[in-house]
Amino acid sequence: MTSDTVDTALQASARDAVRRERTAFRADDGRVLEATWFRPRSPGAGRVLIAPAMATPAAFYAAFATWLAGRGMTVLTFDYRGTTATPSELRRETADLLTWAGDAAAALEHLLDDAPAGDHTPVVWIGHSFGGQVLPFVRHDLLDSAVLVATGNGHYHHNPAWLRRRAPLLWRGIVPLTTAAAGYFPGRRLGLGDLPTRVARQWGRWCMHPEYWGADVRDIAARHALITHPVTLVSTSDDPLVMPSGPAALARALSNAPVSVVDLSPDQLSVDSIGHHGLFRRGLAHAWEAVFAPHLPHAVMATTRAQA
Repeated sequence: MTSDTVDTALQASARDAVRRERTAFRADDGRVLEATWFRPRSPGAGRVLIAPAMATPAAFYAAFATWLAGRGMTVLTFDYRGTTATPSELRRETADLLTWAGDAAAALEHLLDDAPAGDHTPVVWIGHSFGGQVLPFVRHDLLDSAVLVATGNGHYHHNPAWLRRRAPLLWRGIVPLTTAAAGYFPGRRLGLGDLPTRVARQWGRWCMHPEYWGADVRDIAARHALITHPVTLVSTSDDPLVMPSGPAALARALSNAPVSVVDLSPDQLSVDSIGHHGLFRRGLAHAWEAVFAPHLPHAVMATTRAQA
């Protein structure tokens, strides 16, 4: 039996052991947001919230969430408001990035509200790109650890050269013009995803500011300093949006957290490319054990060894 056959069999077994449920929760302004539970047949290893990248639907993380749940983790995925909206809905959407941070904070509380009384299993935040950048805006006292993938200080100087050259035109020209004309940012045509107007414009302001979040959040340094749980920063050598200096700047900002850095290349994972989203794609499921398990609760690792 080949390793690919074994991987496929293990993934099928994990899917069979996971129950998927639709749910909803209220953000702090009363907005009802949709989410999905991935419940293991034998829970108890811990709880995980997957905070998505910008313009990336929660459904994108379903295979990864199933893998986690197959190892005993109770997992919640959610969408920021407007993520799956139609153009007409996006034109009416008033959310900005800080609204989305509040959506993520409410999702974390929903994750814990569901826990049975006396449940003290570890709680892990897995943030992808923007989903890692919102960590200082949630109740990190509720967390035991965080794994942030393709996440860093988003100032455009931390972008690769091709994007760095285009950033001023994008953020100071294209975004203001297109949002004024369309009523939202039609970024799908540029490979960025459609966004509400206020999200796109605030993102541009942050990207052009050396402190990124500091463009609007004056106490961002203090917020980062309050994070004391372990944080793992996972980056890839072929990320088209984030250079290593971005995660390095974030690591410095997390001045009171134990930070570990994992740098990956496609060669290490025996693939042609990883990119900004690749680590969560089903095609890289064979790498999840090596990449993520060492940074998850030990109970997950023990379950994984027992199933191998």
